[in-house]
Amino acid sequence: MGHVNDPAVIERLMRTKGRWAIVGLTTNEWRAAYDTSLFIRDRLGMDIIPVNLPGDPVHGEQGYRRLSDIPPGKHPIDVVDCFVNSQKVGAVVDEAIAVGAKAVWLQLGVIDEAAAARAKAAGLDVVMDVCPAQVAWQFNL
Repeated sequence: MGHVNDPAVIERLMRTKGRWAIVGLTTNEWRAAYDTSLFIRDRLGMDIIPVNLPGDPVHGEQGYRRLSDIPPGKHPIDVVDCFVNSQKVGAVVDEAIAVGAKAVWLQLGVIDEAAAARAKAAGLDVVMDVCPAQVAWQFNL
């Protein structure tokens, strides 16, 4: 049986103020990560850290190329939010485990059962194939 999201975990991650590293967040306003990251920062009240290949800043926040490039002062990372395709997300999840993240959130359409299982085995909370902006209403957020 594959991963099943726990609504209590989703609600806790969305309600508990923390630091979200958003992998795949770029300055491209047409990408889902752009608006969703604003929702996470401005509506949910989270600190966001953009992670993208060039390490560009987004929404006035310093960007980094990889999770491991984020300086220790920006740790712990509470949630690694993954806006990468399913074929590439396993490497991001492995890096999230390595840097000591507390949770991985695989966005809508991002599915990797093996990566989810590795994250759970390492003690991370896992949410898969869900967008926080689309489920917030369920928790009155």
